[in-house]
Amino acid sequence: MNRLRYYSEVVTLQLIQEKCNNCGMCVKVCPHEVFELKDKKVRIIGRDFCMECGACKQNCPQGAILLDVGDGCGCAAGIIQGAFNGTAPTCGGPDEGTCCN
Repeated sequence: MNRLRYYSEVVTLQLIQEKCNNCGMCVKVCPHEVFELKDKKVRIIGRDFCMECGACKQNCPQGAILLDVGDGCGCAAGIIQGAFNGTAPTCGGPDEGTCCN
């Protein structure tokens, strides 16, 4: 998978291990492979690849994921539009030319 990185160290994603039952639902629904289930334990392996779409949070049966959903959806739209146009993703981020790098 060609992984597009969101802005480094700005993602609000957190996994509360004490609440997590390690069902792996977050692994299944994450479009950017941010989570991994290894040795029967879920962990975050690519936090900067999270686009804050909220799929993991919405599908977590234990409420073990904290995330401010919002801006990532605009980034996802920018990625898709760039793919259709054959250009870099554009969503009006701080660089005005790209939203992910």
